[in-house]
Amino acid sequence: MSNYRTSQVFARLADAELGNYTQNIITKLTGNENFPKPLVSVVDLTKALDTFTTALAAAAQGGKLVTAAKNAAREVLLGLLRQQAAYVQSLAGDDLPMLLSSGFEAVNTNRTQVPLSKPVIDEIRNDMSTQLGVRVQPVPTARAYEVRLSYGTSGWQAAGIFTQARGILLENLTPGTIYTVQTRAIGGSTGYSDWSDPVSHMAM
Repeated sequence: MSNYRTSQVFARLADAELGNYTQNIITKLTGNENFPKPLVSVVDLTKALDTFTTALAAAAQGGKLVTAAKNAAREVLLGLLRQQAAYVQSLAGDDLPMLLSSGFEAVNTNRTQVPLSKPVIDEIRNDMSTQLGVRVQPVPTARAYEVRLSYGTSGWQAAGIFTQARGILLENLTPGTIYTVQTRAIGGSTGYSDWSDPVSHMAM
């Protein structure tokens, strides 16, 4: 029996983050030799994402009809993602690197607790002024991720605990300042993993 399965965490994401999550899957599956014939084609998934993104922008103006259209487009997109997740699971089995190469996150179905591996920061990006978005490679069995940062000659400062490896947002930062970021996973048999290697990025 496989110890891993594709996570359905995307169903709980906020609208904007769902769009980012889906785009990452489209990017990771395009030309991915591990998954040569996706159950849902990249073209169809892209069309569903475009429809959802357009409906989301329209719903920002308010109104019951446009909100209902956005919700309907979201459900269509979620349905396609669930099909794609099942396809990825059927091929990846217990091959965690292969599963993660699809862009989906993984859930460890083995209830035996094990020490947590050290997280890896994939990306730090400037989402908006005074904010940094941090994407971390998901750690199996981790329940959450603790983040700390430093800048200049300051020491490490706690930046919060986040439940989504791909949805970490650091706010109220000073534009033009270079911040160094580390994260560690929470959970497993040891409680905490080692801190990740530090990554630096300038806030805008």
